[in-house]
Amino acid sequence: MASSRDKALYPPVSPVSVGLKGICPRCGQGRLFAGVLTPAKGCMSCKLDYSFIDSGDGPAVFVIMIMGFVLLGLALAFDNMFHPPIWVHVIIWGPVIVISCLWTLRISKGFMIGLQFNTDARQGTLSDENDET
Repeated sequence: MASSRDKALYPPVSPVSVGLKGICPRCGQGRLFAGVLTPAKGCMSCKLDYSFIDSGDGPAVFVIMIMGFVLLGLALAFDNMFHPPIWVHVIIWGPVIVISCLWTLRISKGFMIGLQFNTDARQGTLSDENDET
């Protein structure tokens, strides 16, 4: 995870640029993703181990809510202006939904990973190991 040593050696990388560019949250050079949405095992540039990555369901929830609202509004406006048959909607909106949701999910997943790295976020525990009382 992020440590004081990491901050001394690497300039801070914005979570926004991590999301938009899909770059390493520590060095800003290596690739974050091995596939479309699959994180790589580690950074090829700074050798950061990506095993800490756990973006959870947050990015998917944001994509469902935001893209659902935007794309449904566009589809309703398109239907209201042109009154096409249903097969036209399927042909147009099927690929638009898939491509835009995958693109947005990749960006939001990268953003959440960048935030996780910058804030040194860790998964919560229920044991008494971390209690100092």
